[in-house]
Amino acid sequence: MTAVSSPAPARQRTPVRRRAQKRVGTLGRNIGIGVALFFALSPLYWMVTTSLKTDLEATRQDPSLWPEELTASNYHELINGNLPFGSFALNSIITALAAAVIGMVLSALGGYALSRGTFRLREPISYLVLIAQMLPLVVLLGPLYLLLLNAKLVNTLPGLVVGYISFAVPFGMWLMKGFFDAVPREVEEAARVDGYPRWQILFRVVLPLTIPGLLTTGTFVFIESWNNLIYPLTLINTMDKQTLPGGLILSFTGQFKTDWAGMMAASCVTTIPLLVAFFAIQRSMVRGLTAGAVAGE
Repeated sequence: MTAVSSPAPARQRTPVRRRAQKRVGTLGRNIGIGVALFFALSPLYWMVTTSLKTDLEATRQDPSLWPEELTASNYHELINGNLPFGSFALNSIITALAAAVIGMVLSALGGYALSRGTFRLREPISYLVLIAQMLPLVVLLGPLYLLLLNAKLVNTLPGLVVGYISFAVPFGMWLMKGFFDAVPREVEEAARVDGYPRWQILFRVVLPLTIPGLLTTGTFVFIESWNNLIYPLTLINTMDKQTLPGGLILSFTGQFKTDWAGMMAASCVTTIPLLVAFFAIQRSMVRGLTAGAVAGE
């Protein structure tokens, strides 16, 4: 008798090979995520540990990964020292919140006009708005300074809010346009049949359907305004009206020495509330960006 070989082992090896390939792919993804997290969290770790070091340890040539002597003197000096940190924080909160609220309103109105408008120059205006968003801040800084100077808004918080809005609104308009495009026109037509005017249709019918977009736009404007450095350094001349980014640079950076430990303590106090606010509304932001991306396709 002659033995006939069966191809069953070959068929059994196929699922094993697939499981091995799946494990290799999962391992590769985990390694990639780990590397990305390392590069993303390393600056935050270094900022926190440096804020807990003494001034001598923070500036030595062989830096330590963990403070040899933990100290909270940098935070104590930040709160109880001569630095007007509270004034910087209050100015940042006022200007960032004002820019976020005004930016949401203007973005909603402009995005609705670009989405539902029937005027002849709608497409060219849409691309001009997009081109304005592509320009760097430095290009807009000179003309903006001259406009604010003629309007006597230089070295004022309202002038700083105008500067923030000038750069944030183009992005917000395009973002809101995607959300308005996703709203069926039949909803507005039904409201128009019921006798609602155009402005009531926008504020009572359309905007409630685009709340994720409004939250996303407002969050981006707030973060951009909170972290902006070049506008406060250019448009604000006195320390009592300076915001956190510009105030910290001017306070901790000297001609011959930089107080790195104090600057890192101030950066932690400045950054951590912003991170908490971001993670608190991250679901709305992700849902808003996803909806906007689908609407724009």
